[in-house]
Amino acid sequence: MTDASNPQQFKSAASNRFVVPGWTNLVEGMADSVEVQLDLDHNDHGRQQASLLVEYWATNADMTLQSILPVRAFTSTPEGWCVFVPAQGRVLVRAVDPQPTPPVLVSHWINIDPATPAGTTVNVKVSFPSEPTNTSSRLSLNS
Repeated sequence: MTDASNPQQFKSAASNRFVVPGWTNLVEGMADSVEVQLDLDHNDHGRQQASLLVEYWATNADMTLQSILPVRAFTSTPEGWCVFVPAQGRVLVRAVDPQPTPPVLVSHWINIDPATPAGTTVNVKVSFPSEPTNTSSRLSLNS
């Protein structure tokens, strides 16, 4: 019997980052060969309502998995977070903060080429703007 108050949490052997729950073995028969590392700017750790919405699309028509990672998850895990995907498909990372006016919502696609070598690491750096005006032009989502 497992202790529900202390669920098993996987870590990447390569980066020692926590793996967002459910983000392993997404496509049956395909190895998890690409590590997508999610890096939140330290200045954004205090945001109250912000989150990252991460989606994996095995094909253009098939969303395989979607997860919400609240910003406060980064303050409790200094090692950071990552997801594992096979060398195919697309990863969509959305930065969302409904608190400012207007709200922040920015998206970034990562297209994964099937020829991507196993062990490839992709870094997504997220930095929310410090002032809420004209947020879409100043939000940084880089891979």
